[in-house]
Amino acid sequence: MPLPDHDTSVGHSFALEVDGIVITQITEVSGLRVGQDVIEFKSTTPDGQYVVQTVPGRPDAGELTLVRPQRGGNSFEAWIADVRAGGGGGGGSAAAVVLFDADGTPIKRYKLVAAAPKHLEVSTITSGDDAGVLTEKLVLTYEAVEVE
Repeated sequence: MPLPDHDTSVGHSFALEVDGIVITQITEVSGLRVGQDVIEFKSTTPDGQYVVQTVPGRPDAGELTLVRPQRGGNSFEAWIADVRAGGGGGGGSAAAVVLFDADGTPIKRYKLVAAAPKHLEVSTITSGDDAGVLTEKLVLTYEAVEVE
């Protein structure tokens, strides 16, 4: 029996594309939001009536958190090292969060304008803990999000 239409997130997976490199096996994405400032424009009409209008402002900047299991890959660390060495042209990297359906087909892209890594955190490590999964959490900053 197929899943109902309202439960379409089951089986989705994520990837992060940075400067053409795809980082897979992202298990959690948080902080992804599309927003903008709202500016109040106050004026007076020719007949003396006070009017307040709102107009869209600049896009909201923000932070995005990505979590993935640690499996020996160094793509997060390589990106941080590249940025520290002056990569990305000083204005951040071309990045996108890609959402895949259960069949692995990309269904949505969220372009991160001027993305840059902020910090990388490794989950708590406990000696002798065979059941725990070692994860790494990357927090990155962006100037805006554009839905493609």
